Amino acid sequence: MDGPVGAASDAGPPSYSRGNESSLVSALKTLLFFTFLMVTLPIGLYFATKAYLFEGSMKMSSSDSYFYAAIVAVLAVHVVLALFVYVAWNEGTPKGKGKDD
Repeated sequence: MDGPVGAASDAGPPSYSRGNESSLVSALKTLLFFTFLMVTLPIGLYFATKAYLFEGSMKMSSSDSYFYAAIVAVLAVHVVLALFVYVAWNEGTPKGKGKDD
């Protein structure tokens, strides 16, 4: 009577299949890529557009160029977030062409 109870409690942690592990790695790579993009793209665009576009090409004052460069950086954040949502939404969908009957 004690045998079956002890056997059930000796089960180890659930094992993960290869497909689940590769899916997790893929999701982590996607997250790290968009995290890197979220940090570098808006900051880089802010300083590049301020110095080269607004002050350099358009000859704006320093205070005006701060304002417009900030708008460009905010737009870049929104584009990166929209791309992340799009990629995350489509990541789990099957790649088959056709309708399942």
